[in-house]
Amino acid sequence: MEFWTWTVAEPTRSADFARRAQAQGWDGIGVGDSQNLTGDPYVFLALAATASDTLGLATSVTNPVTRHPAVTASSAFAVQRLSRGRMVLGIGRGDSALAHLGRAPARLRWFETYLKQLQAYLAGAEVAFEGSGIPDEAAPPAERLGFADAPRASSIRWPGDGPKVPVEVAATGPRVIDIAARHADRVMLAVGADPKRIAWGIAAAREAARAAGRDPDTLGFGAYVNVVCHDDLAVGRELGRASTGLFARFSVMDGAVSGPADDQQKKVFHRLHDLYDMNAHGQQGGQQTTALTDDFIDGYAIVGAPGYCADRLVQLAELGVTKFGVIGPNFVTPTAEAQAAATRFTDDVLPRLRA
Repeated sequence: MEFWTWTVAEPTRSADFARRAQAQGWDGIGVGDSQNLTGDPYVFLALAATASDTLGLATSVTNPVTRHPAVTASSAFAVQRLSRGRMVLGIGRGDSALAHLGRAPARLRWFETYLKQLQAYLAGAEVAFEGSGIPDEAAPPAERLGFADAPRASSIRWPGDGPKVPVEVAATGPRVIDIAARHADRVMLAVGADPKRIAWGIAAAREAARAAGRDPDTLGFGAYVNVVCHDDLAVGRELGRASTGLFARFSVMDGAVSGPADDQQKKVFHRLHDLYDMNAHGQQGGQQTTALTDDFIDGYAIVGAPGYCADRLVQLAELGVTKFGVIGPNFVTPTAEAQAAATRFTDDVLPRLRA
């Protein structure tokens, strides 16, 4: 099992964050890509690469709209070279990065096309100019300049030898799971920590891979899980309330609930959808956090003492999850209570899972 922690892309603390994460036993760090809310993830990861030697480095996650796939691939290659092979490219349809440009998540057809082109660039292949996503009103075709010769397709020529950068797709709904199963190296499920929901996501991905002629056993599985290690359940729930709401919203992004859910859970999902305020995205005290009941948090997230947290994570590992993106308090959280919960996880939970 791999355990990765998450933070925002604040470049001035990148090196220190990487050193501390590696020292505490984390396998990797992920940073979001939300240009209006945080710094550039590739700058952050490049600095983190120079301050660590074993730590995995990931976009967690980027999107298919704000950067051309050649630009995304080139940025990933830069971190891959600096880190000597530790870069992972995590991508989803987009959330806050697009919301702050007045846009909803990328359309599924656009996302799939982008993902195929991205994988081609990362594999060193050529990508046809047609379907590049650059409209003529932005830049006309190069032929009009009358070059003696020019590239006939697009490829990235500078990276040199080295392992391919793996692509992970953050997936919640069945259609994105289907796309991920056909084109990703790993499916990172963002469906919560309820075993029924994780089992549903894995089964859907494996079936989609099989239907596409891909061996399901070549597909890796990970999960974003909200975890707060605290002996006092009431305190733990409050510490994880905002981030749990952020991730749970993905299961009801378009108004319909994805994945298994009972009637009470569906009510919470729908109320979360109706109350979600992107101005308070991921923030404690946002009105959307009032939608989450104690029962919902206890099922969707993992909140409890070290032994309980470890047992819940092992249960998910037994279903086939090999990588966990742990969303919850870590060593840079601002309050003493959150810091204590973060320490309990790294000191009392991780050792149980490494044994």
